[in-house]
Amino acid sequence: MNTSSEQIQIANLSIDVIRKDIKNLHLAVYPPTGRIRLAAPNKTDSEVIRLFAISKIGWIKKHIKNFKEQSRESPREYISGESHYFEGRRYLINVIETNGRSKVEIKNHKQLNLFIKPESTKKEREKVFKAWYRKQLKAQIPEIIQKWESIIGVKVNEWGVKQMRTKWGTCNSHEKRIWVNIELAKKPKQCLEYIIVHEIIHILESSHNDRFVDLMNQFMPKWRSYKDELNSLPISHTDWGY
Repeated sequence: MNTSSEQIQIANLSIDVIRKDIKNLHLAVYPPTGRIRLAAPNKTDSEVIRLFAISKIGWIKKHIKNFKEQSRESPREYISGESHYFEGRRYLINVIETNGRSKVEIKNHKQLNLFIKPESTKKEREKVFKAWYRKQLKAQIPEIIQKWESIIGVKVNEWGVKQMRTKWGTCNSHEKRIWVNIELAKKPKQCLEYIIVHEIIHILESSHNDRFVDLMNQFMPKWRSYKDELNSLPISHTDWGY
């Protein structure tokens, strides 16, 4: 696909303009910082793009304001009484010192017991937590992929979980390989499912063009509400979005 990029300035806003082989103009504002991206058909006149962007200034500013007001998690210290999230629910940590195996366990749907060696560092506690989050996702993902492979008619060759700074998920459409961000363990299950569907559909269409949107509408009609839910939840103190 032929693409080119440029940047325009309108009302003190910087807008990334991407020209590609699509039929219509698409405007998006991305969390957490409010990055603005306008995708346009290759032959669209520059003045048409500019006028379209101007007509959307109110919409753009509204979304940027919402992102700036979105809750941010403060840096985690992994100490007793601290709040952590799992599957969209808030839990309190209870640190239990032990010489046994380090692990995390859910207690009474309100508490996460962190079993850790005495005098452990913050980094060591964080590592145990991330290992637990990764384990939870790896237990959930296969069933979701299998479900949507059948619905969409696409085979995923490989999948994985990793920490990502700029994406909720990624897809190598040629290799049919998808990755999901470990942070999704903190979000409601429907948000995880939305991201997996998003990435599976990228196997059929690698770009966020009209065909991609049509496929999302076809297979997951409520995807926009899941996307909005994901973008409304508290995000990590490390700024990244989707």
